[in-house]
Amino acid sequence: MTDNEMDVVKNPALSRKAMLLRLDPAVHRALAEWAEEDSRSLNSHIELLLRDDLAVASRLPSNVQPLRRPGRPPLATYK
Repeated sequence: MTDNEMDVVKNPALSRKAMLLRLDPAVHRALAEWAEEDSRSLNSHIELLLRDDLAVASRLPSNVQPLRRPGRPPLATYK
């Protein structure tokens, strides 16, 4: 196993997929305001909404990692 693969095993958040998402500016603004009200980043808020919709549609994979709680991560993750 490479060092990079070991990092992903130790920290599953490193294995997250990046994607480009084009949004209407008004939708982006509304999502950003909503995310700020919930003390989340826009990215994590969009993921939360997508996961909720997947769960409602019974399509959320059983092996999906839980979302991190809103706000700054604990200091231990900065080491």
